[in-house]
Amino acid sequence: MHKPRAGRGGRGVLFAVHVLRGQAQVVFLPNALTGAVFAIALVAADWSYAVYGLLGTAVGTGTARFLGVTGQRVAAGTEGFNACLVAVAFAVLLGPSHASTMVLAAGGCVVVTVVTAATAGLLRGWGLPTLTLPFCLTASAMAMAAPGFHRAWHGGPSPAALSGAATGSAHLQLVDVGRAFCANIGQVFLLPQWYVGLILLVGVFAASRLAGAMACVGSAVGTGTAWGLGAPADRITAGVMGYNAVLVAMALCGVLLVADRWSLGYAVVGAAAATVLGPAVEALASPAGGHAFTWPFVLTTLVFVAAVPGLPRLHRTSTQVVAAPPGNADAGRTTVV
Repeated sequence: MHKPRAGRGGRGVLFAVHVLRGQAQVVFLPNALTGAVFAIALVAADWSYAVYGLLGTAVGTGTARFLGVTGQRVAAGTEGFNACLVAVAFAVLLGPSHASTMVLAAGGCVVVTVVTAATAGLLRGWGLPTLTLPFCLTASAMAMAAPGFHRAWHGGPSPAALSGAATGSAHLQLVDVGRAFCANIGQVFLLPQWYVGLILLVGVFAASRLAGAMACVGSAVGTGTAWGLGAPADRITAGVMGYNAVLVAMALCGVLLVADRWSLGYAVVGAAAATVLGPAVEALASPAGGHAFTWPFVLTTLVFVAAVPGLPRLHRTSTQVVAAPPGNADAGRTTVV
């Protein structure tokens, strides 16, 4: 007997689920409910960001399907999260209301799907995940190129801004600590509002208590490290010093590495390292306006994961096929690339 095919309505609902999972995969969670909560969080910042995030994820997911990427990867949302971040980044940096931003964001979501396949192929030999590397490459290229086009650039930080010594008070009040804790999570989507981060955190806990706990650990480590080193208070409370630590902590304890006391300590060290690396990446990116995106997270996580084979007390999770190539039937066993 032939398996009955889903009707158009059923396929549409299924695609919507895949899109929501793709949005949740920004924090490694293939959970449609979490994706829906994330959409609410984006609406809380600006409804247009939610539209960009959902449509961007849909374009990335649809492009992957059109190019024949295995259905399991699409179903898990692993082909949508980089496109989601690209679309939101374009909206935040170029302005969501411009027609040129809409066109560039759509094109960027198509391109980042190709970049994902390319980076997966390159990293597969080392057994390393792509993470948000495709997003970083695509968004960085956009940030450097956009000021060269009158119809794409609508004002913003000077693309030739050079980094300098930290200025401003490093004193944090208790309310600042709370804001920073939430804003660190909001900045994963390039949004500084503390309430956005709080809603995102609710979405994370809705899918996994471990993931939610590690997001909290990463945020606390990022804030503490930045404060301990004397980072300006306004940067800490805006979340720009701690969001990479959130992602690193989640990745290194429970996602890429088996969750235990050893990986917990490893994740804390990695989160602190990513916090320190952030200003360094900003300095290197200063000709493009200093946009670090999630480069500190990507670089820190790749180094820490690559070191695991030489550290016997740490163990990779066994349920994933890291950086599996598009079209590979085994790729469906993973929810993280």
